[in-house]
Amino acid sequence: MNFDFSDDQKLLKDQVRKFLNDKCPMTTVRRVLEGPETHAAEVWQGLIDLGIPGTTIPEAHGGLGLGPLELCVVAEEIGRSCAPVPFETSVILATEALKMAGSPAQQAKWLPLLAQGKAVGTVALAEGPQPLKPRGVATRFGNGRLNGVKLPVTDGELATFAIVLVNTGGQGERALSLALVDLAQKGVTRRRLETVDPTRKHAELTFADATAELLGAEGEGWRVLERLQDAAAVYMAFAQVGGAEAAMWMARDYALQRQAFGRAIASYQAIKHKLADCYVKLEIARSNAYYGAMMLTEGGADLPLAAAAARVAATDAYDYAAKENIQTHGGIGFTWQADTQFHYRRARLLSLSLGGPMAWKDKLVTRLERKNAA
Repeated sequence: MNFDFSDDQKLLKDQVRKFLNDKCPMTTVRRVLEGPETHAAEVWQGLIDLGIPGTTIPEAHGGLGLGPLELCVVAEEIGRSCAPVPFETSVILATEALKMAGSPAQQAKWLPLLAQGKAVGTVALAEGPQPLKPRGVATRFGNGRLNGVKLPVTDGELATFAIVLVNTGGQGERALSLALVDLAQKGVTRRRLETVDPTRKHAELTFADATAELLGAEGEGWRVLERLQDAAAVYMAFAQVGGAEAAMWMARDYALQRQAFGRAIASYQAIKHKLADCYVKLEIARSNAYYGAMMLTEGGADLPLAAAAARVAATDAYDYAAKENIQTHGGIGFTWQADTQFHYRRARLLSLSLGGPMAWKDKLVTRLERKNAA
């Protein structure tokens, strides 16, 4: 069985990498970190010119009509560069949610705009730092009106529309639905929030009788969200694999040129062990991500299990590589001037973007138990 990507997929991966190497150096990431911009507009426009926002959008809606594997290889390169663009929110979450649950009219309206880069989508799920649970969703939707507060919302300032997890009445999971809301209206207030990764801006969204419409059937929001998160977990695992690999090579390159006691620090056993551990975790994460991509492409029954495994392994690999990158750089790795901070910030952010590591470990254990009991 061949788990490798095709020549065309590798070519796409190379094109995206070359573009990001040229147009998104760490100086660009630092500019967004230190400045007021919501994102790196020139990088995002370049990705639009390459057709990246429309990767998995059907050709009938102006997209490229490609499959999950193509989006996986793009996600890996986005993660490798720490690109400050709305990729995870708009290209993965919002686009996939519309494809999964959107009505023909909603898809006809929004998918072409997403594919052309004329709209940016996001998802608004959390209502604070607590874990996302059905009973904790207070934002309400009824009679076409949305009321409540969502925070933090990635790209909340930039987004054109949001897909919001709402309470439509009832008990437990059946009380939850998804609502699609245009953010360019008076009933929506946005306020920037400070987070661990300012290269990916977050906001608090307040809805006061904002006009909205259901996305999917009423009471099916939690079920759709679980499917969406499983798909997104695979794509984001590739982004984390790309970031982990970049952090590992950054540490390796520094260790080869940094001298201590007359020799490169890469020659010391302690550094070798750190880098070897990074590599082992990276390859475990990559293997799980590849299996998740296969299940996602084939619609395999093992997708929920594969997604959880990919998510757990990739989070662990990126977190470890980002930390050891800082440690390998020593004292300079903790300074504001060091680029090591970018992978650490992104690793922390991605580890929480779909729910924290413990939540996904619980999912993995539960899904393994179900499979073994079957």
